[in-house]
Amino acid sequence: MRVAIVGQQDFGKAVLEAFLARGDEVAGVFCAPEKPGARPDALKLAAQEKGIKVFQFASLKSDDAKKAMRDLGAELGIMAFVLQFAPQDFVGIPKHGTIQYHPSLLPKYRGPSSINWPITRGDTKTGLTIFRPTDGLDEGPVVLQKETRIGPDDTLGTLYFDRLFPMGVQAMLEAADMVVSGRQRELAQDESLASYEGWFRDAEARVNWANHVDVVYNLIRGSNPAPGAWTTLNGTKLQIFDCRKHPVRSFGAVKGKIGEVVEAGAASFQVTTQGGRIEVLRAKLGEGKKVAAGELTGAGSIKAGQLLGS
Repeated sequence: MRVAIVGQQDFGKAVLEAFLARGDEVAGVFCAPEKPGARPDALKLAAQEKGIKVFQFASLKSDDAKKAMRDLGAELGIMAFVLQFAPQDFVGIPKHGTIQYHPSLLPKYRGPSSINWPITRGDTKTGLTIFRPTDGLDEGPVVLQKETRIGPDDTLGTLYFDRLFPMGVQAMLEAADMVVSGRQRELAQDESLASYEGWFRDAEARVNWANHVDVVYNLIRGSNPAPGAWTTLNGTKLQIFDCRKHPVRSFGAVKGKIGEVVEAGAASFQVTTQGGRIEVLRAKLGEGKKVAAGELTGAGSIKAGQLLGS
């Protein structure tokens, strides 16, 4: 088939390569313009290396963007990780319209940070959806869905790179075949089950040590590797990445004050929270690098008795 890809970064690049690998024709690629000083987009570079036309419009609502899409004569539009708004008179141009990837089981977790939120909230299941984009945010009819388990120790990184990323690439191919051959069954989303979540950024990633150990642990793994859960140490930002949780089973078994570093060993340090402790294995202090926690304790930067978050 002849497709036009709208997307960016590594996921967009992987989708481009997957269509090319099986012999499909990519007529052109649409990428958002890079911000000043930013590295060139991975999808853009991959397309240029293969001699594929690349378009970078500040807005997909522009007449120039619509003309570019019309001129490509694509059978299907493929939206792979798109943050720009794509209006109906743009996505409707290809012969069979356009399909879009979203890393959640729509209508749950509409919005831009749909992988962080289910982990942070302790969900045990998520997935991906291929749907028809409409003018509403992630509201179009569903073409295809795939589920995956969220393990008790999954992080944003493991869930996305190990499962949602490769599953998403294959699902785009599968859905494209269904749509072009007319085999798809498009189902309207059930609005009674819908939820929208905004960006999961620095403000959402701040650790409250007074929360239960399960809540703190879910926040840290839902923020790992980005944006990185964080607290403060003597006014300096301390980001926490890899960690373990140690719940306690009886009253009085919690050692130390809430937020206190109660152990600082050669490989990790442990912080008290409600109902247990968080053992930090990898962290970043201030403007330093992300390092094994033992480097911070070994250097004396983190010691038993210090209070975090105050």
